[in-house]
Amino acid sequence: MAALTLDELKQILRESAGEDESVDLSGDVLDVPFIDIGYDSLALLETAGRVERIYGVTLVDDAVSEAETPRVLLDLINEALADVAEPVEPALAG
Repeated sequence: MAALTLDELKQILRESAGEDESVDLSGDVLDVPFIDIGYDSLALLETAGRVERIYGVTLVDDAVSEAETPRVLLDLINEALADVAEPVEPALAG
């Protein structure tokens, strides 16, 4: 599976947590704290739940809650996607 992009994350944020008039996700928000762009920890957990359902990954709630910026959340998601995409070694016949 390819890595999740910032644009895809922005879309998921909008779909799961909404976007009020004060939220500006346009431009480079990779390192802008979520609280500054209008998303709290509950919004991040809702976003994580949507990512888990769409991509079949598991994200640790504590790690999601501690993700302060889109870059950190993207890294967390993409690490989980990479883990899912890695081939499982077959059991050795003995």
